[in-house]
Amino acid sequence: MTGLTADDWPIAAAALPFAGRTPDGRTIAAAGPEEWERTLTEIADAGFDRVDLTDSWLRVADLDEPGLRDLTAVASDAGVVPTSISAIRCSVIDHAHGAENLAYSHRTLDAAAALGIETVSFGLHQALTRQQQEQLWFWTVKGHHDDPADWDLAVSRLQELGRHAAELGILVSLEMYEDTFLGTADSAVRLVEGIGLDNVGLNPDIGNLVRLHRPIEPWWQLVEKTLPYANFWHVKNYARDEDTARGEYFAVPAPMQYGLIDYRRAFRYAIEHGFQGVICVENYGGDGLSVCADNRDYLRRHVLPKREGYALGTSRVRQPRHAQGGSR
Repeated sequence: MTGLTADDWPIAAAALPFAGRTPDGRTIAAAGPEEWERTLTEIADAGFDRVDLTDSWLRVADLDEPGLRDLTAVASDAGVVPTSISAIRCSVIDHAHGAENLAYSHRTLDAAAALGIETVSFGLHQALTRQQQEQLWFWTVKGHHDDPADWDLAVSRLQELGRHAAELGILVSLEMYEDTFLGTADSAVRLVEGIGLDNVGLNPDIGNLVRLHRPIEPWWQLVEKTLPYANFWHVKNYARDEDTARGEYFAVPAPMQYGLIDYRRAFRYAIEHGFQGVICVENYGGDGLSVCADNRDYLRRHVLPKREGYALGTSRVRQPRHAQGGSR
């Protein structure tokens, strides 16, 4: 297998910086093709040729067949390829909405297949609490904690999604997030191994953990344990400071090259363990799209391999088909 290089590694812009409703209150799904094309054109004009359809912007599972065809057409007109879907805050073990979220997740997989998308990321994080919504940065206060009694249910329902995805030729990636079963390296790996399907891996979004205003696992320990199971990757970074003597912890968003996580080192390790997945660049706050574009350029200029023929390790989960020699 020829490994991907900086020139052809698929890097998608997260749609995370864009609002999920129009100023008049309509969902983006209901707003229709003109609204979709406006955002996708903005993403293309920032230099991206791929987009992650983050469902905080557009819930593709809520589109009918004509809507999915329209989305494909406007994306083509804009010049971007929908490459992944990130379905967030739709935990399948939510005590109030778990069954509804499971059905939504199945519809998301069907929509991905209709759009020709191979990678779908799910998580176990739940809706932000009122207290979180009142903060400048929602991660500075505690949110939902998974109940250990729900472990078997999580395995069962994620296996169900994994089997459905396998029938469609789709990879499922599970996003790491604090205080869920995907909130520590050991627990995340245990969950993937418990699911036991080679098309279900991890989205090691370790930025979600580095930003917490409390003690955290060392970022390199997170990398070492989770990257061998990675098949998709949300990447973002945070500047972090700690005063352990006073019990004070602080973090704010930062461009990838300036934050705590050394992504050059992390990607070297990831490749040594077979990672060839889609990279989704993210950022919170400010001009998020421009920071995402800077993060993309940093990856291509300084981090991803420039030359073919490098040593590529063997992942513990299946990698996307583009890893067999596709183009960006």
